[in-house]
Amino acid sequence: MMRIRPLGDRVVLKRVEEETKTPGGILIPSNAREKPIEGEVLAIGPGRVNEKGVRVEMTVRVGDRVLFGKFSGTEVKVAGEDYLLVKEEEILGILSPVPAE
Repeated sequence: MMRIRPLGDRVVLKRVEEETKTPGGILIPSNAREKPIEGEVLAIGPGRVNEKGVRVEMTVRVGDRVLFGKFSGTEVKVAGEDYLLVKEEEILGILSPVPAE
């Protein structure tokens, strides 16, 4: 079994698949769906080193659900699984659940 250990400010993501059915019950065929722009953080690097030589801590954490750009990162396949390797700056935001009122 192999693992990916990202370097610097890189993050390993697993795409979160979107629903294949609309709220109205219509099935969306796989060739009509776009690649998801949401993913789960599986691993993070130690962080980048700034111009003063100080390591900058990562903002995202393992387990976070994040949004990223449609054409961000590099797709890699390890042990038959597809992953996305992105720099932290390519992550647009961290998703969090909205508390119930």
